Amino acid sequence: MKTSAFSLVMFGGTGDLAMRKLLPALYQSFLDGAFEPASRVICAARTVYDDAGYRAWMDEAVKPNVTDRFDEVRWQEFLQHVLYVPFNATDDDAFEQLKAILDAQEPNNQRVFYLAVAPSIFELICEGLAKHALNQNARIVVEKPLGHDLASCIEINDVFAKHFKESQIFRIDHYLGKESVQNLMALRFGNSFFEPILRRDYIANVQITISEELGVERRAEFYDQTGALRDMVQNHLLQLLCFVAMNAPARMDADSIRDEKLAVLRSLKPWTLEDIQNNVVRGQYTAGISQGKPAQAYIAETDVPTNSLTETYVALKTEINNWRFAGVPFYLRTGKRMPKRMAEIVIVFKSVPYELIGKMPAGSNRLVIELQPEESIRMYCLAKRPGNNMKLGAVHLDMDADDFFPERRMDGYERLLLDALRGDLSLFVRRDEQEQAWHWVEPIIDVWQEQNIVPKPYTSGTWGPPAANALVARDGHNWHEEL
Repeated sequence: MKTSAFSLVMFGGTGDLAMRKLLPALYQSFLDGAFEPASRVICAARTVYDDAGYRAWMDEAVKPNVTDRFDEVRWQEFLQHVLYVPFNATDDDAFEQLKAILDAQEPNNQRVFYLAVAPSIFELICEGLAKHALNQNARIVVEKPLGHDLASCIEINDVFAKHFKESQIFRIDHYLGKESVQNLMALRFGNSFFEPILRRDYIANVQITISEELGVERRAEFYDQTGALRDMVQNHLLQLLCFVAMNAPARMDADSIRDEKLAVLRSLKPWTLEDIQNNVVRGQYTAGISQGKPAQAYIAETDVPTNSLTETYVALKTEINNWRFAGVPFYLRTGKRMPKRMAEIVIVFKSVPYELIGKMPAGSNRLVIELQPEESIRMYCLAKRPGNNMKLGAVHLDMDADDFFPERRMDGYERLLLDALRGDLSLFVRRDEQEQAWHWVEPIIDVWQEQNIVPKPYTSGTWGPPAANALVARDGHNWHEEL
């Protein structure tokens, strides 16, 4: 599906995000015919290149990250759509040069600015764009999370609001671009049999997990200032929770969808000091075995202070104070150096009201929606074992998307870049939605600091601290991998 002709300016064009994610995603979109002949990708960074020099850099640095459908002839065709401009956000002449390049493009090209840069220069770029009237009828895409707390989030959003309308601002959360996340809406709102049972009368608990095998890798300096709560819970996990728990929107348009997500965030049970102490587990990985190899402790990682108290793991229990889900525990967890890379949503249903046939093991009826590394939906239930006795055994109904749909699955960034180019805000986060997420998370940060809560150690290659198991066990539940 083609987009209208566009001029996409990528600030941070030599950075890690552009190299590993954005430029490979744009190449895939090019292969799918999304580029009009007049479309251009204009990369901007401090390094001095001309167009040919930057394309040579892409050959060396970006091409190895194109892991799907690489074709040298098409790659060279794609490169002809890529331009480069040396850029220093503190230099007014750089904006003049950028304006001249954009004005030389087709006058009707949709202008989109992507800020793949540090938040510290957001304001400089926004002010420079506005000074040269480049903010008019343009769109701006910015990476989440924004800020490190509610106040800094508001401050950054105020910068954007000063120069752009809310309808021009695309706050990107790459998780929302995954086919499997979008399939949550299809699953819930495209099938009649799920709606009646997704409520407190039938659900025992809901578990949402995002786990990673890797440690901090090359992100240690950033990660140590951020931690798992800010990096994963405040955005990815809460967004998944919203898609699981939201009511059906009035229409499938951006504001209707985001209104329903905001309603979920506003309904989350407010934190008390006791809740945080009892229902939030903060962890940090120690040395162990990961992916079959020795793994060092977090505090032994390069660029991590040896006395760091940054959490690499968070598990928490919360509730949604509305009629649909009141009293249902929602367990969220994320961590690094865990046994496998995985993102899944598990909806555990209550046992039958009277066990007529025999004891029903915990979690016998559950819906498991796997988001990564594979996309699948699995429904667990009990059936009679063969023989002359009425004995039950666990079985499952399995839907693997690959078995049904031959189409290629887009990478999250690929989908979201196309949506930004087309002006579809449905999978982007609105300001009030984002600030409400920070409002809910911030009390945890405050209590950790005020109470000096030290992360609990967990061995690399395990599912987290023992306290995370106790978190669900005291409610009579188990994590999915234990069922």
